[in-house]
Amino acid sequence: MPKKVKPAGDGKEEGPVPCKQVKLEAAGGPSPLNLDSPSGLFESLISPVKTETFFKEFWEQKPLLIQRDDPVLATYYRSLFRLSDLKSLCSRGMYYGRDVNVCRCVNGKKKVLNKDGKVHFLQLRKDFDQKRATIQFHQPQRFKDELWRIQEKLECYFGSLVGSNVYITPADSQGLPPHYDDVEVFILQLEGEKHWRLYHPTVPLAREYSLEAEDRIGRPAHEFTLKPGDLLYFPRGTVHQADTPSGLAHSTHVTISTYQSSSWGDFLLDTISGLVFDTAKADVELRAGIPRQLLLVETTAVATRKLSGFLRMLADRLEGTRELLSADMKKDFAMNRLPPYYVGDGAELSTPGGQLPGLDSTVRLQFRDHVVLTVGPDQDPSDETREKMVYIYHSLKNRRDTHMMGNEETEAHGLRFPLSHIDALKQIWNSSAISVKDLKLTTDEEKQSLVLSLWTECLIQVV
Repeated sequence: MPKKVKPAGDGKEEGPVPCKQVKLEAAGGPSPLNLDSPSGLFESLISPVKTETFFKEFWEQKPLLIQRDDPVLATYYRSLFRLSDLKSLCSRGMYYGRDVNVCRCVNGKKKVLNKDGKVHFLQLRKDFDQKRATIQFHQPQRFKDELWRIQEKLECYFGSLVGSNVYITPADSQGLPPHYDDVEVFILQLEGEKHWRLYHPTVPLAREYSLEAEDRIGRPAHEFTLKPGDLLYFPRGTVHQADTPSGLAHSTHVTISTYQSSSWGDFLLDTISGLVFDTAKADVELRAGIPRQLLLVETTAVATRKLSGFLRMLADRLEGTRELLSADMKKDFAMNRLPPYYVGDGAELSTPGGQLPGLDSTVRLQFRDHVVLTVGPDQDPSDETREKMVYIYHSLKNRRDTHMMGNEETEAHGLRFPLSHIDALKQIWNSSAISVKDLKLTTDEEKQSLVLSLWTECLIQVV
């Protein structure tokens, strides 16, 4: 049973007390997870813990362990990824480093056992069996449909990228030394059992990955074993390590992670440049030159006081700002996330269907969770005025096979409109359906052009 050490009044440690742990009884029904909506999925993923309770008591604060005695859910979890899946995946052309890592924790150190080039299943299985190495499979949602389905819904729910890695570890072995991550982590135990030790963060809500030495992290705050169907959540910065107990065939778990670089600090960095851009257009003091040779010397007290004054001015201006200019975060999210889950060829995501919209049509937004609307400076390099524009980015044409792969080329899909179109676009965004005639644009031609552009991108349909 998981335990935690609670500080006593004098600052000393007292006996271990149970950490938050939930047991589930066997549940019936055809679908163990509710995939009808993003919120429904998350609610079923952490059931019986309520969503409100989770975000109030656990999110970014402390671990949550949900242990389940549910054979239906355990069978479903096993279907997400199995050791036996590796043979067919290797035949599709997997490469060491990019798709697969082979590693083992030896004397508290990570030992990487990757070969060069293409992964051959027989060699992979040999390292697994003889060297007791852990197989880490990167971003399996690229190949496993049900993980795509789950992670696509979770990206809608969190409004943040959701990646995953599968870890397959043989008995009496450990893949990674103690470390912490820069992401919120949800672990689903798929096959076998995994013994976990969690430690108090050395860097709460860490912004980067880091190894931690055993002598620095102290005793585990929580220690337990996950079985198929169990779920574990812990915040970024939580130091952890895990091993497969002896006497078992192997353990398989999937780590689903989110909220990398999604802090208030990141959002401030993203929006401050647009706020400065706007303010400088209206305030000549911000357009005045810095002192001569300021870049050649250490920052002076005069410069620091000047910047402090500008920051206070920006804070005052921010209070009355209607539209924050997002420099990158919204665009990056739309560019790099999964496309909507579909069965078949996905033609509905790339080819407009149904009736062509006209002035007498009523239209509604579709794929709402996959579209972001933002205001930003004109990105056309030929436009020297840099007027503000409305940008619509979407993920309908994104490639599933490059999701979360980092070095793969991605491109933004979407549209841009003059700022004068913002109210009409918000009408479409905020209505279940709206008549084209009622859009807040000056001319009928503008109204028709707007809805035709959106329809061509498969973002609206005629109802």
